[in-house]
Amino acid sequence: MKKFLLITSAIITLLSTVVFGRPGEEEYLANNNEHTFIQILSWDEAYEKARPLVEQMSLEQKVNITTGLGWEGGRCVGNTGSTINPDFPELCLQDSPLGIRFADGVSSGVAGVNAAASFDKEAIRRRGEYMGAEFRAKGIHVQLGPGVNMLRAPEGGRLWEGFGEDPYLAGIAAAETIRGIQSQGVMATVKHIIGNEQEINREKYSSEIDERTINEIYLWPFARAVEADVASVMCAYNQVNGQYACENDYVLNQLLKTKLGFRGFVQSDWAATHSTDLSVLNGLDMTMPGDITFHSGDSYFGANLTKAVKEGRIDEDRVTDMAMRIVASWYKVRQDEGFPETNIDSFRPENDKHINVQGNHHIDIRQLGAASTVLLKNDDNILPLSISRKRKLAVIGSDAGPAKNVLNCPDHGCNDGTLAQGWGSGTAAYPYLITPYEGIKSKVGDRMTVTKYLDHTNLKKAAKTASDADIAIVFANSNSGEEFIVVDNHRGDRNDLNLWNNGDELIKAVADANENTIVVIHSVGPVNMPWVRHPNIKAILWPGLPGQESGNSLADVLFGDVNPSAKLPYTIAKNPKHYPATISLGNTTEHVIPYEEGLYIGYRWFDKNDIEPLYPFGHGLSYTKFQYSHGRVQVVQGRANNITVYANITISNVGHYDGAEVVQLYLTYPAIAEEPPRILRGFEKVFIPRGCEETVSFKLSKEELSYYAVIDHDWVVPRGDFVLHVGSSSRDIKFSKRFTLD
Repeated sequence: MKKFLLITSAIITLLSTVVFGRPGEEEYLANNNEHTFIQILSWDEAYEKARPLVEQMSLEQKVNITTGLGWEGGRCVGNTGSTINPDFPELCLQDSPLGIRFADGVSSGVAGVNAAASFDKEAIRRRGEYMGAEFRAKGIHVQLGPGVNMLRAPEGGRLWEGFGEDPYLAGIAAAETIRGIQSQGVMATVKHIIGNEQEINREKYSSEIDERTINEIYLWPFARAVEADVASVMCAYNQVNGQYACENDYVLNQLLKTKLGFRGFVQSDWAATHSTDLSVLNGLDMTMPGDITFHSGDSYFGANLTKAVKEGRIDEDRVTDMAMRIVASWYKVRQDEGFPETNIDSFRPENDKHINVQGNHHIDIRQLGAASTVLLKNDDNILPLSISRKRKLAVIGSDAGPAKNVLNCPDHGCNDGTLAQGWGSGTAAYPYLITPYEGIKSKVGDRMTVTKYLDHTNLKKAAKTASDADIAIVFANSNSGEEFIVVDNHRGDRNDLNLWNNGDELIKAVADANENTIVVIHSVGPVNMPWVRHPNIKAILWPGLPGQESGNSLADVLFGDVNPSAKLPYTIAKNPKHYPATISLGNTTEHVIPYEEGLYIGYRWFDKNDIEPLYPFGHGLSYTKFQYSHGRVQVVQGRANNITVYANITISNVGHYDGAEVVQLYLTYPAIAEEPPRILRGFEKVFIPRGCEETVSFKLSKEELSYYAVIDHDWVVPRGDFVLHVGSSSRDIKFSKRFTLD
């Protein structure tokens, strides 16, 4: 989504911070933490209810509910037309994947990439549940999320909205998010199908992707979303193999609707529709926000679609199918049963009802912020910190402090304080933002001396502050976002992987001055770490983008209230040249992005080329120690492809703290499959008290055992020798076992 009215955010900022404030300052108006879980209908049941309603609609009415009202034409970022006799409501579609955009009284939680870093299926589901509860309470029918575009090139601007570099992890995270959102009676939208892995030239470039790579990498999370009964899929701005994604027959009809069996509706990204006939015939069901360009007053659908049907270019049955998909999705999540009236107004805040829907969701956000903080390094067991009056702690860096100008700059398109989200349409206004300094001070109270230098410009002052302390914690960040906002000369995508705001120099200055330095990085994705081997840097914490409870979540981990258990959802390289891809700038005549790395994105590329990463995919330390033992594999082979592989492994906590471990399962396929060396095909997070053990079980079915065979245009279970690997990261394998499928 693009080109949004920026003044709205400033108004929301004032209302959010003044009217609603922080938890505990006033009585919440909406539901507290009482979520209403619904049993969604099956698609067959939803279509059975939709059919008699749609059959009563005229051609014009069916067209009307597929056509948006136009930019700023309704209360939401997107609104459909409605009908009377028969009655069907105007649907409200609203950003974003992490919370409600352009509204006040809402929560602003962790980014998608943080949810993935937790590797915690239950926590990801709860995140979807509280978001769905807030969207429902605001009367929003469709949440425009989750996002599942892959972290192919680490500079990609919006990849923090998604779930990292691995399609299996992204698929699980997407499915759990969708189930959570839709359990509250809100339609989820998985996006952007397909190939939207960078922002620069996104409306011009063509992502050139071969058939196998599309199916194994970029379509995989969408397949899992369809299995989770997602109501809507959003098509992307870019072209795929030379044809716009929103009028791409292969992507929308052949893959999504036919092969995956998707029965919901396909909506365009905002102004990503490029035609009437091609779009409709090739699978687009709803155009958003409705006008061809914002405020143009005309639409590729609307009157143009009605005309195309009357002239015989498009069969009315296709328009009926479009309307059926929309109405059935509405019935599926039971929005016909007392759904709240829309009470926001994205562009006219004076008409907003200003209902506070936060409930106790700050608790979930704080917990997930801590659960998604990755401990990359912990030399000499410097962490967790103990609180002692005898010790002085220094907190250094602008990333530890408040924004110097305004809490919510438009769509978070700035970077002058602590970083808790990227920028663009994937954001939600902070009702408040707990900075790291605030979180640390609140945790230690007067039991420890805490000094601060919450800036990055004066390295001498930073070094002096560090030298006067027993322990120095230095903060830095790296930001990115959507292309319609430029921040520090970055047009959405990052220009490079360096830390912003003098970060590298600041870290070195602090480390030179204090032999007990802890580095904290808030980042949208991988960064360069030229300082990583500095002997005085004892620990590195990676909170990513933790949302409004940032400082509290961090303090919980720093001082041991929470034992870190998160894992990296992407690879961090020693050298930026080691990544498989980078942002493509194209040229003046042609914008083609060849996905030449094919299946080998992320850790698969590093494994194939035997490149040692700085920190591998799946890496993350704990304050305790886990021991893997007693691994077993059992193959149950039935007829045809009816094969199940079971694996069990015992994990013991042999350290001094209670903690959780993310147990990861990777497969090496038979040579005939020509797959990467190891592929993630399972993970489980298990909590184990110290001195105890747990058995972790995995079940692999055809979905996990197959590869995409281009000659068959289908998924095939290969015959031959597999190797099952279980470990604590893609490079830290604790147990391997060969098994054979005949």
